[in-house]
Amino acid sequence: MQKGYKLSTALIMFDLKVFFVAMQSAKPVKLNDKQIYRWMETLLKRAKQVGQEGEVPVTAIILDEKGHCIGHGRNKRNKDGDPLGHAELIALRQAAWLKNDWRFNECTLIVTLEPCQMCAGALIQARMGKVVYGAEDLKRGGLGGSIDLSSLKSAHHKMIVKGGILQEEVKKEIENWFSQKRRSKKLMI
Repeated sequence: MQKGYKLSTALIMFDLKVFFVAMQSAKPVKLNDKQIYRWMETLLKRAKQVGQEGEVPVTAIILDEKGHCIGHGRNKRNKDGDPLGHAELIALRQAAWLKNDWRFNECTLIVTLEPCQMCAGALIQARMGKVVYGAEDLKRGGLGGSIDLSSLKSAHHKMIVKGGILQEEVKKEIENWFSQKRRSKKLMI
């Protein structure tokens, strides 16, 4: 009985070791600049629609190691009354459901605005392979804008972070949205 137990334990340990080595060597999809800009342009168009519906114009997608979209999200905080209704978290939930896994070492998240600290923490916990964002968020950014959670000693997972893709266009869209929101509040008073 003990020999069988030892053999089973050894096989399980071997399988786990192979699994973890495979997960560590998984790399996010390599996207050239043209592909990244195309995705960001698509996200920016979608963000404009989101803004017209009354939400902060932020959208996100997650690409698998083959470059296929496995998750997409848009801000829904106001619509759903949900403090967790951020585009990144919605995309993350959808992709986790499709993958049936919470690990994203081989995936890339592309988002219009730098993830906030809550979303950056979730992306680190999910072991996202790469994050690409448009505009930097100097007030609440969690990947360099106000703090870089990915570079802290406590961040057990190191991900690739690239910002500034169509930064001016994204920044303008978000600033225009907030400006319009402030103007409409003044008209109501």
